[in-house]
Amino acid sequence: MNAPALPASLQLNGPGDSRVEASAFGAHVLSWRCRGRERLYLSPNASFGAGKAIRGGVPVIFPQFALRGDGPRHGFARTLTWEADPQPTRLSFQLRDREETRRHWPHRFEAALDVEPGEDRLRIALSVRNTDRAAFEFSAALHTYLAVADIEATLVHGLEDRGYVDSAHGDAACPPSDAPVRFDGEVDRIYAGTRRPLRITDGEHMLRCEAEGFADTVVWNPGAELAAGMADLEPDGHRRFVCVEAAQVLQPVRLEPGQAWTGAQILVVESSSAQYRIGG
Repeated sequence: MNAPALPASLQLNGPGDSRVEASAFGAHVLSWRCRGRERLYLSPNASFGAGKAIRGGVPVIFPQFALRGDGPRHGFARTLTWEADPQPTRLSFQLRDREETRRHWPHRFEAALDVEPGEDRLRIALSVRNTDRAAFEFSAALHTYLAVADIEATLVHGLEDRGYVDSAHGDAACPPSDAPVRFDGEVDRIYAGTRRPLRITDGEHMLRCEAEGFADTVVWNPGAELAAGMADLEPDGHRRFVCVEAAQVLQPVRLEPGQAWTGAQILVVESSSAQYRIGG
């Protein structure tokens, strides 16, 4: 049986040659082209359907991260259709509570995702407002799949001084590594309190990753063994992406009635990775 086709998408041209494509299904960013290259990874085997997220691009994780809650893994936002509201300079999507969401999370809310391409940059912002009569807490992340030529030659810089929770090894607490993140197998880490910009190098290419409102960073690649069991991932597909996610996981956001929160991830294409090559 053939996998179902991906949903219809909206496209927007930004300054220069920047171009973004996103779907109302999950408010999911599918593509970002900049300086002649695709900067996001989208599996050619990706599909969507009831309760199934699209593999690749930028899934929206809300209101829980992974299985840290009673609802569906990574929440329901990535598997529901949002209301599209395209603007001249950005793509906007809205999601409000409904019977389907309240079965999993009994709160009234309004969420919005704004996708704004700029020259050499992309800003993705998630906003949540509490429209209920009581306070609630939630976790969130922008599960960004960055395209790389080869995961074994990819490095993530900027987390050298941060300890992390190792989700691939029973949530073990690990000390700072004092080295860039390398990938020679499964990597699934939550770094707390990350404040400075991160840089992802891939040979001659470099991408800067900044966050606003999100306190944590998640770095993930399934490695060959885990990837082999993912039906919606192409053979050796794990070699072609790294997930670097702006996240709020270890300390959930708490909103009182009427309060709102916004978190954003900003991706910036930089000219050269030369200064990051020595010693990795």
